[in-house]
Amino acid sequence: MSENTTEPIAFFGLADGSLLVGYGPFSHVALRPENGVAFYVNDFALSHEKPWRIPHHWEILSKENIPRPALPQIAWQAPDASGFAQVFQDISHAIRRGVFEKTVPVSVEHGKCADDDMRDLGWAFARVSSPKIAYGWLDAKQGFAGATPELLFDLQGSLLKTMALAGTARSEEREILAVDEKEIREHEYVAQSLIAKLADMGTLQRQERSILDLGSIVHFQTLLEVALDETPTTEALLRKLHPTPALGPLPRTKETMAMLLEWRKSLGCPNEFGAPFGLLHEGKFRAVVAIRGIWWDGTHVMLPAGCGVIEASRVVNEWRELRLKREAVKHAAGLF
Repeated sequence: MSENTTEPIAFFGLADGSLLVGYGPFSHVALRPENGVAFYVNDFALSHEKPWRIPHHWEILSKENIPRPALPQIAWQAPDASGFAQVFQDISHAIRRGVFEKTVPVSVEHGKCADDDMRDLGWAFARVSSPKIAYGWLDAKQGFAGATPELLFDLQGSLLKTMALAGTARSEEREILAVDEKEIREHEYVAQSLIAKLADMGTLQRQERSILDLGSIVHFQTLLEVALDETPTTEALLRKLHPTPALGPLPRTKETMAMLLEWRKSLGCPNEFGAPFGLLHEGKFRAVVAIRGIWWDGTHVMLPAGCGVIEASRVVNEWRELRLKREAVKHAAGLF
């Protein structure tokens, strides 16, 4: 690992289990660089004018050389059930009025950390490997890191790979998930919406719906590939595919996005939660959905989790799913 620095650090997990780490100071640019290494860091609304961040220098760490820091102590507070229940009720009313078929509220668990340099917390996710993808933007005072199971897209030449990921259960409930009509319906909302976005871009191949095993929890996943007729800019693809139907509203309109952003704000959701986080390396670009992570601002720690709400959803079940996802994050980071 390179020398210690007070500058920000970014990392992204590679397919072979190694980690590409970029060290600041970072140059910020508006458009994808022609070559070299660059990270794409934005918020959920894609509001940053210069989201590409080019490191001063970078290196690839084998899994054996990834830092193994001492984990900080965090005093957690229970999330606000009443605030989430009110948002859930508002969403349910909107679904009945026909505004949405599906949308994704976010609940946040807060904590206080005893350590004033939070980068050790971020490094806790860096060793997590496939099928999750480690990502992080580490700053001593403000940042985030996680290990996400959700690929936004992988672009290599004219081949685009992406996935639908929706439907959640505990690992011991794998068999019942496979036949759960509500979870299947939620997943198909996501898969079909994504297919509709991709259908006119080239030759599309859809794999069968399968179950992704993440240890403590399982998800439905559908893998998709598109042989593109024409290769759009990376920025155009990011705006076309984000937010994924698993994290955003369906249908996605200016009205439904504005409503979702307002609900996220009212529940204290970090701006980058669910946003694209990407890496340009060797001419290839891969972006993940920044979920299953922890955010910090000073010693204030935030652990957000989202749940897909459709007409058949019930608040007690969704609250249980949110807790399950937060527990999975803590387990991945070794915080249990």
